[in-house]
Amino acid sequence: MKPEIIVMLTRNDETVDDALEVFRHSKGLPVQHWGFKDVGLPRPKVKELVEEMKDAGKRTYLEVVSLGENDGVGGAALAAECGFDVLMGTAYRDSIRALLEGTSTEYFPFAGRVHSHPSVLDGTIEDIVGHARSLQDAGVDGIDLLAYRFVGDAEGLLQSVVSRISIPVVSAGSIGSFARMREVQRAGAWAFTIGSALFNGAFVERKSFHENLRAVLDWFESEGAAL
Repeated sequence: MKPEIIVMLTRNDETVDDALEVFRHSKGLPVQHWGFKDVGLPRPKVKELVEEMKDAGKRTYLEVVSLGENDGVGGAALAAECGFDVLMGTAYRDSIRALLEGTSTEYFPFAGRVHSHPSVLDGTIEDIVGHARSLQDAGVDGIDLLAYRFVGDAEGLLQSVVSRISIPVVSAGSIGSFARMREVQRAGAWAFTIGSALFNGAFVERKSFHENLRAVLDWFESEGAAL
């Protein structure tokens, strides 16, 4: 089954300055899920961008890579205030989950021990699976798994987490090749995020974000559909 594609208007873990213009140029492509980070844009621009995404019928995602509780709670408050459909990231906190209760915003926290910037995921596969299971038991809506920031076997980690929990798993970060998209699809992850690779021309060298996103969509319609 083809994973969902969550297009992130981000580069190097920050929202790009011209995110609204980029979205306007590419919102007609057949992609339902769009998001960005909580850093890089002032609050009024965040509100303007998410409102435009929702007006276009898109499902919206705010990812918070900061791990402190205050930053996580602040990100959750921003997500709820702006009406994001999903808050991704943060180290799981009861305070964040409590803040989102009664809102329309779902919570997909990081699984495993995440640290540094750009983010790194370490520990054993069993430790990360165990943490993902505990998050599921705590009632979160999904998992933000930094599979390709893992210090070990990324595909093995993905397969293990996906096969042992029942809530959606999003493979987030560092997916910049068709080979990695193939691994995500084989593992059965619900979705993956993609951002920097589209801005950096990872799929069509020296071409635009729009053309790179089109190349990803075309790949899933051809080679990806055959898996």
